Amino acid sequence: MEQLRRELAIGFDIAELIPQLGQLRIDVFQDFPYLYAGSLEYEQKYLQAYTLNPLSMAFCVFDGDQLVGATTGMPLSAKSTDIQQPFIDRGLNTDEIFYFGESILLPDYRGRGIGHLFFDVREKHALENGFKVTAFCSVVRPDDHPSRPVAYRPNNDFWKKRGYIEQDYCCRMSWQDKNEAEETEKELQFWTKEWK
Repeated sequence: MEQLRRELAIGFDIAELIPQLGQLRIDVFQDFPYLYAGSLEYEQKYLQAYTLNPLSMAFCVFDGDQLVGATTGMPLSAKSTDIQQPFIDRGLNTDEIFYFGESILLPDYRGRGIGHLFFDVREKHALENGFKVTAFCSVVRPDDHPSRPVAYRPNNDFWKKRGYIEQDYCCRMSWQDKNEAEETEKELQFWTKEWK
């Protein structure tokens, strides 16, 4: 990992990373469990939201000039209502929660500790900015999904070791799977960690 360049961008400075971030999201999320059939046009619009909040962050890992991994986060209060609502319904203060976006890493760079680094950087940023809870969500796919690779292992154990608790509430988002003709709604499970 020593030869890889790291870059942390905050707020508006994320704008210059958007083209590469968008392409990396498409490249990584096309695989199971997301199976995402994305477009750069959509990615540009989606990622633009990160540039509008001064507490948003994007941490990127480069091999030379190539973006090979990235992770993002922003205050939950800056996310869409469908992501905030399950927390609001439970009386939780969205101003105290920092929401982790994607952690995306090309396959050749996995197993080097970068996944832990992504959590370290996001958690540090959240705590330095006074947040009391960190949270993220992950797509729920059935064990017998036809596109599930035989050797697929979910990240649940990794997240639990990091101190995250799987919650009994979810949100729903729509996107087009690679094998779909149009967008369909997916369920995403929340995981949270409270900081004392």
